[in-house]
Amino acid sequence: MKFYDREKELDVLRTNWEQTSERGRMTVLIGRRRVGKTTLLTKSSEGSEQSFLYLYVSKDNERVLTGKFQEAAEQSLGFQIFGRAETFAQFFEQILRYGQQNHFTLVFDEFQNFLKINPAIPSHIQDLWDRYHEKSKVNMVACGSIYNMMHRIFDNEDEPLYGRQDCRLNMQPFRIHVLKQILHDYNPKYTSEDLLCLYALTGGVAKYVAWLMDSKATTKSKMLRWATQKGSPYLFEGTELIMSEFGKDYTNYLSILQLIASGMNTQSEIDSIIGKNTGAYLENLEEDYGYIHRKQPMFSKSGGRNSRWQLDDCFLRFWFRFIMRNQALVEMERNDLLLEIVEKGYEQYTGLVLEQYFRQKWMEEERVTMVGNYWDRKGENEIDLIALNDLDKTAIVAEVKRQKRKFSPSELAKKVATLNKDLSKYTVTQRGLSMEDM
Repeated sequence: MKFYDREKELDVLRTNWEQTSERGRMTVLIGRRRVGKTTLLTKSSEGSEQSFLYLYVSKDNERVLTGKFQEAAEQSLGFQIFGRAETFAQFFEQILRYGQQNHFTLVFDEFQNFLKINPAIPSHIQDLWDRYHEKSKVNMVACGSIYNMMHRIFDNEDEPLYGRQDCRLNMQPFRIHVLKQILHDYNPKYTSEDLLCLYALTGGVAKYVAWLMDSKATTKSKMLRWATQKGSPYLFEGTELIMSEFGKDYTNYLSILQLIASGMNTQSEIDSIIGKNTGAYLENLEEDYGYIHRKQPMFSKSGGRNSRWQLDDCFLRFWFRFIMRNQALVEMERNDLLLEIVEKGYEQYTGLVLEQYFRQKWMEEERVTMVGNYWDRKGENEIDLIALNDLDKTAIVAEVKRQKRKFSPSELAKKVATLNKDLSKYTVTQRGLSMEDM
C-alpha cells in the first residue's frame, strides 16, 4: 500500500531536521505497534540530502547489539570506529563526536528495549547527550511502541532522560476521511458496509489496513474471509501484541481486556470474575498503556461512580470478541467455522462500532468542542451521541442505528427531555444517524 496522510507529522520531522544543522535535537515518537512509525520516519528523509542512520534496538546482548550498530553506521554513513566499541556508551559517544562535523538523522527504533538490554543505557545517553548535543548536528529520534516504558523513560522526573526531549509526537491511527480515501483507491464502488468493516477490523491502524488492501480484501465479505483464513496474521496478532506489552504478567491483563471487550465494563463485574481487586490493573491499562479509558456519561462530574471501562482499540475488540474466544477452532484449523461464527455475530457486534465511528467522525470533521454519549445512573436512557459546540451554543443529540427506518424521533425526544437542565443553554438538534450517513 502506498503512503497516505501524515502531512503534519512530516512537516514537524522535516523542520526538526533543518533545525539540527546547528545543534542537536531529540524527538520522541510514540505510537501503538503497527501504526506506521518506521514508515513515517523513512518517508521524512525522502527527497532531501538527509543522511539517515536507522538502528533497531533488538533484544540482544549489549555487545552484540553495539556491533550491529557499528556495521549499520558504516553502511549508512561511511563512519568507522577505530578500535571496536564494546559498549553502547562507547558507540554513542563516537557517533555524537562524528556529528560535530556531520549533519545526520539518528533513529533508535523500539527505544524502550534499551531498558531490557542494560537499564543503565538511558543514563549513559543523558550524560553524553548533555555533553555533546549543543556542538553536534545530530537529529536524534527515539521511537517506541510500548507506552508505559516510553512514558517512564521520558515523563518520569526521576528518570535520567526526563526533560531532554525537544519535540514529542504521538502517532495516531488514520482518521476516517483517510480510511475513505484508501478504500476508494482500492475499491471505487465501496459500500457503507465495506467502510464499517474496514473500520471495525483496523480502527485505522496503518499495517492492518495495508494487510487488507494489499490482499485485495476490499469488501466486507472478503475482509472477514481474509481475517479468519488459515495463516492470516489477524489470528496471532493479538497474542503477540499483548505479550510484547505486558511480558510475564500478560495473563491478568489478557483476562481483564477480554472481559471488557465482552461487555463487562464496571470494576465490580470484572473483580467478581477475576476473583480479586483489579483496580491497579485497570489503572495501569488506562494510564500506562492507553488501551482502555474510564468513560463517563456527558454532563456527569469527573470521577463519579457512574462510569464504564471501554476498550478503545477496534482491532483488539474484534480479536477478543471473535478470535481469542474461538482459539480452539484456530488450532483445529476449522477456519470455515470461525468465519461462520464471525458472520453470524457481525451485525450485532458492529452496532456499537458504528456508534464509535460516528463519535470519532464528529470529533474529526464537525465544529464541536466536546463529543460523548449519555446514560443515567440505572444504565438506562442511553443516548449514542451528544456533540456540543460551546462557541456557538449548539448541540447535536443523535441516536445511531444501522438502518434509518429503525430510528424513532419520539423515543429520542423522551431521552433528551431528561437532559433539559443540562442542555438548556444550547440550541439542540435531534437526529438519527445510520449507515447512510457514514
